[in-house]
Amino acid sequence: MNYSIAIDGPAGAGKSTIAKLIAKKKSYIYVDTGAMYRAMALFFIESGISADEQEKISAACKDVDVTISYENGEQIVWLNGRNVNGLIRTEEVGKMASASSANKDVREKLVELQRALAEKESVVMDGRDIGTVVLPNADVKVYLTASSRVRAVRRYEELKAKGEECNLEVIEKDIIERDYRDMHRDISPLKQAEDAVLLDSSNMTIEEVADAVIAMCK
Repeated sequence: MNYSIAIDGPAGAGKSTIAKLIAKKKSYIYVDTGAMYRAMALFFIESGISADEQEKISAACKDVDVTISYENGEQIVWLNGRNVNGLIRTEEVGKMASASSANKDVREKLVELQRALAEKESVVMDGRDIGTVVLPNADVKVYLTASSRVRAVRRYEELKAKGEECNLEVIEKDIIERDYRDMHRDISPLKQAEDAVLLDSSNMTIEEVADAVIAMCK
């Protein structure tokens, strides 16, 4: 029996970090939805489609197959049967992923691919609409959040560690604005699924959050 864990929540709540840790502890597949968007973006670029050609992007969706596997603990992203790990982290692919992710057909195709993956494997998935749209029947659903201040401090410390100049107030303002956009967008807005457990990680360590989610798994 495959098992699925859905983790939703606002930007900076630590969803990916927690999801990866849970996947490691449970030996599940962490479904990196961002990497899947990037693989699709790479396909569009290689097909000679530009970011503003939305109709061509929609039409190309039917020719894309993206999946994820783990080999020796490393995540491998497959695009039409080809390992594209070394190609999807470029700036060009990132920009195309951002432009194409708003396309309804791209989102629908990825939901279809993500569901197919969850049917074959035990998965941990994180995002904005996993429990509400992608895996409405997930075994465990968590809405992971933290105060905007805590999330801003985390981001501030992350950027400082990289030696980047940043302002805590500006970061918090950006986070609040992003929350608003995510919650009010037309397609798959960010919201807590009715049967999701609300988990506030403001005063918890990463390990504590991961253990709390694992404790919910029957």
